[in-house]
Amino acid sequence: MEYVLQDPHPRLRPFVRRLQGYREHSAGPLRRRQAPVGSCTLILGFGPPLRLFGPAGPSVPRSFLAGLHDAAVVTEFRGDQHGMQVDLTPIGAFTLLRRPGADLANEVPTLDALADPALAALPDRLAADPDWPARFARVEAFLADRLLDPARRLPDPEVVHAWRLLRRSAGTIAVADLAAQTGWSRRHLLTRFGDQIGLSPKTAARVLRFERASRAALAGTPLAEVAALCGYADQAHLSRDFRSLAGVAPRAFVQDASAAAP
Repeated sequence: MEYVLQDPHPRLRPFVRRLQGYREHSAGPLRRRQAPVGSCTLILGFGPPLRLFGPAGPSVPRSFLAGLHDAAVVTEFRGDQHGMQVDLTPIGAFTLLRRPGADLANEVPTLDALADPALAALPDRLAADPDWPARFARVEAFLADRLLDPARRLPDPEVVHAWRLLRRSAGTIAVADLAAQTGWSRRHLLTRFGDQIGLSPKTAARVLRFERASRAALAGTPLAEVAALCGYADQAHLSRDFRSLAGVAPRAFVQDASAAAP
């Protein structure tokens, strides 16, 4: 197994959370539960496809872009996996594809289905590069060309501001407060945010709160403390959110993650 992480260039950070190269092998079927997070996952595969089971139904893509989800996706492979992963903010996914986030919510389109020939060709070009530094340089150059283009299309500034407030608060800010801070009515915020980000503000907040809670649980924090830390009413509320968003109770989630860890 080989995993190589790289933080994006500072100018890309509003759009990109993380870059990763990976190569792994499993003699038998290896399943992983991918719970919802506050980012969109771009997979640039160099080898065999990955089996996916989630809200969009079963699929077997090699390279794909997963939009924001409010339900878990299970991945499965046997043999080799090799490629790169780019974790895009929803602002980054909107800007990269020049299309509404609502088109991607709970969907996992292949790169060939996105009507973007340059993006679809990127995995093969990366596979031909000699090493990880060359691949990271190519990915960052591609992203910079798209995301930093002065003519790029960005979401509404009010939507960007609302997303950043949600992210900064880990989903604990009220929707009414979001609307007040953008200067929009609650209804207008719900419409524009849902269209451009992909999930409603309330659902996005729930995903961000769950993301923080799941990381704390995986770090070994007692569940009662996780609930208090992350703004849940009580541990029962925390457990309900885990079952709804991850498909399993908190302890089973931690056990599954530990069993599938590299």
